[in-house]
Amino acid sequence: MSLQNRNTLWGSVIADELAKAGVNAVCLAPGSRCTPLTVALADHDAIETYSHLDERSAAFFALGRAKRTGIPTPLVCTSGTAAANFHPAVIESHQSRVPMLLLTADRPRVLQDSGANQTIDQEKLYGDAVRAYRTLPEPDADDRKLRSLRTAIARAVGTTTGVEPGPVHLNVPFEKPLEPVPTDDVPEDFAEEYPRAVYGRDGPFVTVTGGEPALDFDANDVRALMKSIETAHRGLIVTGPESDLTTNALSRLADATGFPVLADPLSGHRFGTHVERVLVCGGYDSYLAAFDHDPDVVLRFGASPTSKTLRQYLRDSGARQFVVDPTGGWREASFTATDLVSADPTRLADALAQRVETTHAGTEWYSRFEQAEQDYWSFIERDATLFEGGLVYDVTTLTPDPSTLFVSNSMPVRDLDRFGPPRSAAITAFGNRGASGIDGITSTALGVKSASDEEPLVLVTGDIAYYHDMNGLLAVSRCDVDVTIVLVNNDGGGIFHLLPIEEFDPPFTEYFNTPHNLDFESTGDLYGLDFERCESREAFRAAYRKSIEGEGTQVIEVCVDGQESHRHRDSLHEKVCEMTEQ
Repeated sequence: MSLQNRNTLWGSVIADELAKAGVNAVCLAPGSRCTPLTVALADHDAIETYSHLDERSAAFFALGRAKRTGIPTPLVCTSGTAAANFHPAVIESHQSRVPMLLLTADRPRVLQDSGANQTIDQEKLYGDAVRAYRTLPEPDADDRKLRSLRTAIARAVGTTTGVEPGPVHLNVPFEKPLEPVPTDDVPEDFAEEYPRAVYGRDGPFVTVTGGEPALDFDANDVRALMKSIETAHRGLIVTGPESDLTTNALSRLADATGFPVLADPLSGHRFGTHVERVLVCGGYDSYLAAFDHDPDVVLRFGASPTSKTLRQYLRDSGARQFVVDPTGGWREASFTATDLVSADPTRLADALAQRVETTHAGTEWYSRFEQAEQDYWSFIERDATLFEGGLVYDVTTLTPDPSTLFVSNSMPVRDLDRFGPPRSAAITAFGNRGASGIDGITSTALGVKSASDEEPLVLVTGDIAYYHDMNGLLAVSRCDVDVTIVLVNNDGGGIFHLLPIEEFDPPFTEYFNTPHNLDFESTGDLYGLDFERCESREAFRAAYRKSIEGEGTQVIEVCVDGQESHRHRDSLHEKVCEMTEQ
């Protein structure tokens, strides 16, 4: 514990309390005002440090680690616009309910509104996107203030992982000297006189225990839920992104009800050994458009599904829909769901599975989905066309067991939804679907990898997302992570081909599709990556197999025509619908 001056004491206590609260890694961005925090965290034996030159990339890297571990990876930066660069990741953390703790160093209060260099208003910088905010007291060798500091740190960590996980912002002002130079502002006997303040307790200074919402199964509304399930003839279980429902609980619920499961690829349920015994559907994004029967009850877990086809199918069904959310939050933008169930999804699913005695779920309904799945994936498997969806199909089928898969927003996540078949393999799929932006994709993926070094990581990204976060590639060497990057290059915003604006050119090409004509091969030399460009699916499969079996980081670029890929998706969709209607 450094007691050389009040700032080093303050930084050391913060680092110590973070470690005792369960934090094992932090992301540090270089700067002067955060020196006491940086030095203390870098010196702490129980905390691993990741140094990032770019604050935006650092924040998404921390987001990725937290996605994998469920524990916040605190972020430290200097004052000024450095803190503002955390904001995109804070929004994603908020929207996707991922733990995050921000420690933004600040100028002392006396310098606010003075024109002092690198001084901005950091009070409530992230607005309502954080679960809690506080400016900490300015450092002082004071017993009560240090106990207050430890309490604030312990509570902040606990809040990030509470019933509704998310970001917490602590603003930390420091006055010079910032370096660990001796001063006379900490008495020599301070630690001896106030050991609890200086050294804390064996564990966290305050233990934060979170609760889990549960239902009273004797209540009328819960009995109505049970009755709806037991009397349903055509029931469905839909699991969206970021579902808190465990695979085992899902399996038990599906077994008890006889309902097919429509699993978003980011739900945690599309892949795993449970698909051998549970009907997990993944091709619905295409064939549901041709279904001639609607469900009469739907159990929904997680966020709103990626699939527009599925969302519209549920919207138009007229079914009784139970949206289960542990925080009581509303994540259903069509506003057609009939019931909001505020309960822990796993506990609820297990309780329902135990209590459901008989159901009217028809074998014809179940068989309809079973046959549609078989027909769809047999059809997709035979297609050898080089297009974006085909590359995602190859990635999903060739990815080893176990492995981690991260997909960018825009087309990659949509293609994974439509062309990623369910597999009995331990594939953990991630994406940033909270705010669905393309910023920080590479950094988030590398952050995930930093917390799961045993498994190979595959990142499927588009060219605009790759360009947008090239700074994040520096983490490959600085943070010692490796990845297979599948770069699908359609020379611009291919997703805009899905919109009606495509028919209006100009302004479509110049202002929406925005072709860039960039050659990304130079990023291999710049960041020390192996770079390979493939011109066929056969070449891509070979390069992909070689990469995932080897070491280091490889970028496999496949150049495709975005418009032709869009047309081919439409063609496949039409054929699938015709096949399903027969």
